[in-house]
Amino acid sequence: MIVREIHEARKRSVENRLKNAVRYNPSAKPVLSATNIRYEVSEKTRAINVGGIGLIHKLALESGLVDAINRNLHLLKMNFPYVESDHVLNIAYNAICGGVYLEDIELLRNDETYLDALGAQSIPDPTTAGDFCRRFDSPYKIGRLHDAIDEARLNVWRRQPDSFFDRAIIDMDGHVLETTGSCKAGMDIAYNGKWGYQPLIVSLANTQEVLGILNRPGNWSSQQGSVGLIERAIGLCRRAGFRRILLRGDSKFSQTEHFDRWDGDGVIFHFGYDAKKNLVKIAEDLPKSRWKRLKRPPKYQVKTKPRKRPDNVKEEIVRRREYENKILQYEDVAEFEYRPGACKKTYRMIVLRKKIRVEKGQQWLFDTSPYFFYITNDRESSAAEIVFSCNDRCNQEKLIEQLKNGVRALRAPVDNLLSNWAYMVMTALAWNLKAWSALWLPENGRWAKQHRKEKQAVLRMDFRTFVNYFIKIPCQIVRSAGQLLYRLLNWNPWFGVFRRLANQLKC
Repeated sequence: MIVREIHEARKRSVENRLKNAVRYNPSAKPVLSATNIRYEVSEKTRAINVGGIGLIHKLALESGLVDAINRNLHLLKMNFPYVESDHVLNIAYNAICGGVYLEDIELLRNDETYLDALGAQSIPDPTTAGDFCRRFDSPYKIGRLHDAIDEARLNVWRRQPDSFFDRAIIDMDGHVLETTGSCKAGMDIAYNGKWGYQPLIVSLANTQEVLGILNRPGNWSSQQGSVGLIERAIGLCRRAGFRRILLRGDSKFSQTEHFDRWDGDGVIFHFGYDAKKNLVKIAEDLPKSRWKRLKRPPKYQVKTKPRKRPDNVKEEIVRRREYENKILQYEDVAEFEYRPGACKKTYRMIVLRKKIRVEKGQQWLFDTSPYFFYITNDRESSAAEIVFSCNDRCNQEKLIEQLKNGVRALRAPVDNLLSNWAYMVMTALAWNLKAWSALWLPENGRWAKQHRKEKQAVLRMDFRTFVNYFIKIPCQIVRSAGQLLYRLLNWNPWFGVFRRLANQLKC
């Protein structure tokens, strides 16, 4: 109860301070007026600026991640003094504490208070971390790392309500990872002329978790080698108890030779499909009665009064300079039965026709009607719902952006394809720990509706925002009566959620 009172008192203090700050300043003196600044060194008090790391480490322990890594991975002949979980979590914690490069581990390694906060005498240095990545010298060993993470993931999922297991939506996409090095084994030239790798990311759209990463040479196509990782994700979701499984991907992942098997196994798929000449001909020959106008739902509901839209500066520049401008007029949707050459069954082919007006300056040039195709074995959803589902796959692009520029997992700091693959998986674990911290939050009691809303907010939160609110919390580290005490020194608007998570983890 005392903790709640302190929390409320700090919240009121901040609110009153911000409220009283809005006042007239007749002297026009700067508000940032501190001048008598000096620094001192504390002899006894020790603190860290990443106090949330204790919560993340407790989550790694409670979810069984630490034990699973040590049980599945056997890369070290002897421990001097680190075990496999120490190396994996060292790389993941570097990312979750705001580190960008492997070299940033050195800063944490020289922070005595950080070491005390994790109960460690020391942590592996950057060179040792890179050497550990190179110990993954076969895809089998990286698969064992995936197995360890999945064991902990299943423990987290078991805490979810029954509705969580209604449907698993598995998204997949590739990403060109450009490297500037010349000696990284396994690199190649991608379709866009960049040297590097092309990792495949498979994720669970429900929670935005990374289910698996497959690193490949840069010249591989998006779908190449993807079936194994997709089947692994399907098997994981079946083990978890999901009642339905949906696969989503762009046209590159329409691997028709697997459609009949997936359909026979009860797996639903929504895939884009290339606009081939025979499909365009079928679409053009469809009678008008088969086409229906597509009405997209609004992106959000206005809760107050609608505001006047600002002037479209981009549109005005395009017209003034007489660039070619494509303006969407409307969209129509239709469907027909289609059997790909590699299939014995027929499937629904959804076709979207866009009416686009092409202008140059104020002058109308012509209208065009491109076709977009989607193939599915979903017989329950409407054609419009299939289109919306395939469009929602754009969230996978947002996830890749977070992995690239937030977590910094899509990097290649080591010397070959396998070691960089292992680095991606270990660093992406930081993103999964963020998702698991949200999933660990309870949704019961009198405030279940509010707690559910907060849980979804943390799941959708950008990685940097999560780090700022849940990790970069100033804490004093105190050892007392056999306990490791994190004494919170500050308050932020997410402290209530942070405290609930700490209570669930029995911190």
